Amino acid sequence: MLFGLDGVEIGLIIVFLTLFAGILSGFPVAFAISGSAVITFAVIAALDSNGLLTHMAVDTDSAEYAALIAEGVRADVISLFRYPDLPREAQALFPQGWEYAMDRNVGFLVNRMNERVLAGQSIETLLAVLMFVMMGIVLERSRIADELLTTMAKVFGPLPGGLAVSIVIVGAFLAASTGIVGATVVTMGLLALPTMLKNGYSPELSTGVIAASGTLGQIIPPSIVIVLLGTLAGDLYSAAQEDRAQLAGCSDALTYLGEPAVVSVGTLFQAALLPGILLAFLYAAYAFVYALFNPSKAPPVRMGHTGNAEVIPVREGLFWMLGVPVVLLGLFIGLGQVGVVGSQSIIVDSFTDTGEAASLRTRVSEECAISMQELHGQEKWDQAVAEQQAINDAGGVEQGRALSDDEQATLVLEKIADAPKLGTGLGIMALLLGMMFALARGVAPSADHTPLIVGIMGILMMLAVDALFVSAVTTPGTTFMLILIPLLVIGYGARKAVTMLGRNEILRVVFPPLVLIVAVLGSIMGGVTNPTPAAALGAGGAILLATYRKLKDERRSGKMVVYTALSIAVMLIVGINFDMRMGQENVLMENRIAFLVALGCFLFAMFGLLWSCWTLFLGGVLSPVVRETAKVTSMVFTILIGSQLLNLVLISFGGEHYIQQFLRSFDNEWTVFLLVMLVLFILGFVLDFLEIIYIVIPIVGPVIYGGTFDPKWVTIMIAVNLQTSFLTPPFGFALFYLRGVAPKEITTGQIYRGVLPFIGIQVAGLLLLALVPGFVTILPNLLN
Repeated sequence: MLFGLDGVEIGLIIVFLTLFAGILSGFPVAFAISGSAVITFAVIAALDSNGLLTHMAVDTDSAEYAALIAEGVRADVISLFRYPDLPREAQALFPQGWEYAMDRNVGFLVNRMNERVLAGQSIETLLAVLMFVMMGIVLERSRIADELLTTMAKVFGPLPGGLAVSIVIVGAFLAASTGIVGATVVTMGLLALPTMLKNGYSPELSTGVIAASGTLGQIIPPSIVIVLLGTLAGDLYSAAQEDRAQLAGCSDALTYLGEPAVVSVGTLFQAALLPGILLAFLYAAYAFVYALFNPSKAPPVRMGHTGNAEVIPVREGLFWMLGVPVVLLGLFIGLGQVGVVGSQSIIVDSFTDTGEAASLRTRVSEECAISMQELHGQEKWDQAVAEQQAINDAGGVEQGRALSDDEQATLVLEKIADAPKLGTGLGIMALLLGMMFALARGVAPSADHTPLIVGIMGILMMLAVDALFVSAVTTPGTTFMLILIPLLVIGYGARKAVTMLGRNEILRVVFPPLVLIVAVLGSIMGGVTNPTPAAALGAGGAILLATYRKLKDERRSGKMVVYTALSIAVMLIVGINFDMRMGQENVLMENRIAFLVALGCFLFAMFGLLWSCWTLFLGGVLSPVVRETAKVTSMVFTILIGSQLLNLVLISFGGEHYIQQFLRSFDNEWTVFLLVMLVLFILGFVLDFLEIIYIVIPIVGPVIYGGTFDPKWVTIMIAVNLQTSFLTPPFGFALFYLRGVAPKEITTGQIYRGVLPFIGIQVAGLLLLALVPGFVTILPNLLN
């Protein structure tokens, strides 16, 4: 044993020293990881070949080992960490030689590249990274962040600490649109820091709030960190729970857990939303309270008139812009609860439903039954046993069978009779239009409100027609013709409402990116689609926003962009409401017309997007965006490949197994999790989140995802932890980004002191999420 250390321990030290040396060498990180893997393997292989590295493993031929096996202890849980007194035997790190290990690593690397980079199940999700990166870079280069910051400063500036609060709000917006920490910190550092210092804000508060707000991109969806973590978490959780089920004596995780062991990126987006909003709120609250106690260091600042058409009285603004929308939303939810609004679908299955099975599988081995009773509790197990007995007494689970025509017709008639009076689609449309008219009334209190009243009457007419003349069997084409006149009336009022809203600077600046963010997140969280198509929608929307902004700067008409956006909306609405399957034997004429309309909108939308790209290309915007997107995306995938190689090197000499055995030697699951979180926090000082996700998480993941903790909660805790390490001196990455763009009069010490309160907020947020996991799990549990 060299230096009295085990050979595997020395190998781990060599791996991390070589990795850190490679990262600090100045070479691009993506190549430094691959190079460190090759160098590490060569060094360890050379030392092992010369007999300098020896691993002291458990002697499996000893009587003590045989006694443990006889007692029922599983071989895979026996380790020197848990049983330090077991006899040991010396083994080479590469028992079959380094040549065999290298050959196996090359083969595994090719397979892993195929599974995770080229053609695996996760490749579609990884494609979302490319489009989210492009979405963020387009919005950054189109100076939308500049507009947001200026407008928010005008609104919140007169409040104590108002500029700091506006920074947090814009940081949350940029986090939801870019998801890239470095870009957000640099952008706000260049735009906001000089303004805050010029208006008397203390350097500590200014730098602290900018650095902290910039890291919100780590957690607020659609976060690249969540996407990358999600692609790993799903595989790690599934495999870890299968191993856990095997250890418990059960055949599979579904039997042992009573539910599928799955977690998706969309679910993680849902889980991350409330923690992200919570952290942003805590940042803003701290800035406001700090200003109250230190008014000279965060004074109120009037940044100029907001440019609105007229001054909005506070009471009137609150009533129309907050009170009425809340009442409308409550009314919509209430009508849905009592069955007035809901789906009018009359589609029935061709087969009967399969009979309900017991809540838990009870036909399992004795060992599995004992484990399941320990996991779920005796009461739940007895309930499942009683359910299974009742099913057996009834002749077993009723199997599905094909329904006869008469049975299907009866079920259809039942659905028609029970269908709600108002359809969900028209109900949501009425809700959104009502909110729009309320906002228009609120921002223009002295304008002529007759068009708004006409529009509201159109909404009421549409709902009345839907309730009186539209039933569950009315075709979409007939429905459209029945509500055509109300739609025209609504269109007259909506046109005037949009004009009123456009005169308000806040809505004019905030509304477009807000709509884009809501469309992307809403489609994912609502289960409409997965992250990849949503990311494509976000990238396309960002291109349209950037084009519109470019045209306005050049004093050119932006109607083409507006028409393109409308064509996309019409295409989606038609596609949802009409049957687009033209290959059926009998196709209704209205569906053919709808198909042609959707096809025409699609072709126009493609032309509009290509025209927008050409406009940005001529304006010198598209080329740098594409180059930067390619650079960031290639870095992500190169790091992914390099990290796979480094992980294979760790596996080849037993390093990964050694670390996992050490973690599993602790009996308390919380101890293991806290230890892992501490290691991730420290590694966050010197490693970027990409290296941590792809190098460290696959090693510790089988342990922390193999316990009783909710995988959504574990993943969000890791993301928030990495966000905290981004802020922590002396190596926090956000601090380096800010130091690079801060004025010379700002010292590094001031930046460090400025982030300390926000680090405290981050730690408090972590503790709150640990003590109240419901902050993470409540939203996905409700939506799913």
